[in-house]
Amino acid sequence: MPDSAAVDAQWCRRYRPSGSKTARLVCLPHAGGSAPFFHPVASALSPAVDVIAVQYPGRQDRRGERPLTDVRDLADAIHGILLREPHLPTTFFGHSLGAIVAFETIRRLEAAGYEPVHLFASGRRAPSAHRDESVHLRDDDGILAEIRGLDGTASSLLDDADLMRATLPALRADYQAAETYRCDPGATVECPVTVLTGDSDPRTSLAEANAWAGHTAGACTTQVFTGGHFFLTAHATEITGLLQDHFHQQRSVRR
Repeated sequence: MPDSAAVDAQWCRRYRPSGSKTARLVCLPHAGGSAPFFHPVASALSPAVDVIAVQYPGRQDRRGERPLTDVRDLADAIHGILLREPHLPTTFFGHSLGAIVAFETIRRLEAAGYEPVHLFASGRRAPSAHRDESVHLRDDDGILAEIRGLDGTASSLLDDADLMRATLPALRADYQAAETYRCDPGATVECPVTVLTGDSDPRTSLAEANAWAGHTAGACTTQVFTGGHFFLTAHATEITGLLQDHFHQQRSVRR
């Protein structure tokens, strides 16, 4: 049996560890994404917030592992790991695929009696807003064309054939997870949801973003940014500011 602490460390990356944390932020990346994407967030929120950036299997230092192809399998694994963490008020931030993984993880935590504080759902339509998509069934060139169209990876990386060959299995698996995900229209979380979306995102219309309101028993607000699917890279300072304001408000409530 693998050591649970070692398994947890494989999934949960802490770039600014500290013993003085008062709250936790769990960050879940997009399809093809990895934990270091959230390194700047950890730096900005340290030392008060325990920022966990999730590293899915099948990429970077986990390349030797089989990537998961089902959102529910990802949520089951992350849920189990978070149950072993010391309790802190926990907020989730997920972009694209990460948003629905966060949603499903929160559902599992709430069913287990935990009460996550908030969900920031970025760059993803509401869980029940289904589209028939099949990027994961394309050949390698077809998947790379999709990534180029979304402008989610630096062109210099896309031109590195060896790197992309190593990345494609995880990328294909992530697309399969996102595209085969189905959610009951009545599925909800208890915590409030803040939806972040780009005004020209080809993957999420404003109506599909606003439909998140039907998936929470709490408040739901939508903030629209200029840009496409990866609007958050151009608005990193603003979005980090939103997170800082959120945690400041949470500290004020707890006093």
